[in-house]
Amino acid sequence: MADEAVCIGPAPTSKSYLNQDAILDAVKSTGAQAVHPGYGFLSENMTFAAKLAENDVLFVGPNSHAIQAMGDKIESKRIANKAKVNCIPGFDGVIKNDDEAVAKAQEIGYPVMIKASAGGGGKGMRIAWNDEEARAGFRFSTEEARSSFGDDRLLIEKYIDNPRHIEVQVLCDNHGNALYLNERECSIQRRNQKVVEEAPSTFLNEETRRAMGEQAISLAKAVGYNSAGTVEFLVDSQRNFYFLEMNTRLQVEHPITEAITGVDIVHQMLRSARGHELMLKQSDIGVNGWSFECRVYAEDPTKAFGLPSVGRLTCYQEPDLPQVRCDSGILEGSEISIYYDPMICKLVTYGPTRQDALNIMAKALDSYVIRGLTHNISLLRDIVTEERFVKGDISTNYLPEVYPDGFSGKQLTSKEEIDLAAMACCVYAEADHRQREFSTQDRLQLTKGDVEEWNLSVAVGKNRHKVQVTRDGHSFKILIDGNELKVSCKFSLADKILYPDINGRRPILQYIKMFNNGDIRLQYLGTKYNVNVIDQKTATYLHHMPEKVQADYAKVIMAPMPGLVKSIAVEVGQLVVEGMEVCVLEAMKMQNSLVAGKDGKVKSVNFKAGDTVAEEDIIVEIE
Repeated sequence: MADEAVCIGPAPTSKSYLNQDAILDAVKSTGAQAVHPGYGFLSENMTFAAKLAENDVLFVGPNSHAIQAMGDKIESKRIANKAKVNCIPGFDGVIKNDDEAVAKAQEIGYPVMIKASAGGGGKGMRIAWNDEEARAGFRFSTEEARSSFGDDRLLIEKYIDNPRHIEVQVLCDNHGNALYLNERECSIQRRNQKVVEEAPSTFLNEETRRAMGEQAISLAKAVGYNSAGTVEFLVDSQRNFYFLEMNTRLQVEHPITEAITGVDIVHQMLRSARGHELMLKQSDIGVNGWSFECRVYAEDPTKAFGLPSVGRLTCYQEPDLPQVRCDSGILEGSEISIYYDPMICKLVTYGPTRQDALNIMAKALDSYVIRGLTHNISLLRDIVTEERFVKGDISTNYLPEVYPDGFSGKQLTSKEEIDLAAMACCVYAEADHRQREFSTQDRLQLTKGDVEEWNLSVAVGKNRHKVQVTRDGHSFKILIDGNELKVSCKFSLADKILYPDINGRRPILQYIKMFNNGDIRLQYLGTKYNVNVIDQKTATYLHHMPEKVQADYAKVIMAPMPGLVKSIAVEVGQLVVEGMEVCVLEAMKMQNSLVAGKDGKVKSVNFKAGDTVAEEDIIVEIE
């Protein structure tokens, strides 16, 4: 029904999505009666809501008082205490400078969380374990808060080890009615940003669910809340829960609540904004089934669990499966830029049980085709099948605990490696058959009886195997390391997704590309692999090939992602020591400190503050 689009300015957010006058002009030019502010930007800005009211335009969200009271983390904690909501120990005043940050952190006791008073989404948040980190956290959080929200006020509170992040969805109207739609578990995070969410939580019992819901309603009523909102809590191992913040807007993960309750939250927001009473009572709200949301991002999960990536979606195909919902704002050909959050899609699955929903999610991730940029499907796919996650044994420390050395892709079992090698052989056989049989005649479909054989050498990672392949139509017999595999797979090299049957197993793979050196790139269990497939005669010459010299990356400071250089801390000729900050890079509204990898002297500085850099651009060289 949204059949008009109005350009509100250039890409930088300060000139477009945070430009209230430009948005008001768009409202007037279209004759819009209401504005739904979405998830971020001005969605929690009381000035914008007030301006809409002045122009007799409905703001599809809470009233200005509620936004002001709950959108400010300092004020919200004071109100929460008065409403007898459990709160985390901390300092609810404004931190003025880094000295005060250190003093308050020492008073509360490390570790502490330093975070922006305004906004959310993980922006302007830093954990500090000592005085030095408290000073650095104050500096970076201040800068991120200023650039993301135009408000650099900070607060500080106790950081709870091994917490679960569990939030409660509330619905309120203008007539004093309020109810809660149960909880969402949002503990899988990196850099305080959610990656995987589920509803309900495996951890809560009915007593704790009710207590959290009632406290969430108590807080909402304390500020006269009259729309959809989310009250976030940290929950410890004993199910003690503490108020974290209230988001006075629609949450990115709202679809999983809709899936298990059957309530259309946006519909309820529209009704409340129009002045209608809620259609529901608390007794109408139950828990029906289980739902997951994976946030599909344009980012490299092998770099700090996800540093942003940019580029154009040269190929894009969402999974078209039952009980799967894709909320996205892009199409094939769209470009992911440095100016906005790198989210591509909210991938949501639903099932009658938790395991059913997980199985559907794994299949959906395997079927999701994204080409042209780096994405995080490999990490998402690994998480939803990882033993601890499947058991529900999670916390906000899940990623660094499960992947202490970072994530480097799916680690294949021997059976999985053989299956991958077998499918690479099938692709090789298809390509070789097409090359030999169709080069001088019309392209004909294979017929029964077209039996062919290949003796191949196949390498998956560092392991190389001798393989014998026999093909008969769309059936393959593959002998590899004493294992006989019968593979049935009807496909062509134009297909993006392969659906083989391998000895009764039915994995989903994606065929990406074949290279001249014999590498065949396949996506399997979420991760992309280059499988080298050559004939055995060629393989006898491999030991004559010289080893590739590895570059010394400690001598250079490279951009780990595209972004904007905020500051350069060194100059040519300056002596630096390992771990010293060299520059600060901003990307997707996050500040990133880049440090020297070794002691030495600065040889060159190739960029200055204000310049944009591409991924792997060398910013500083050290000799």
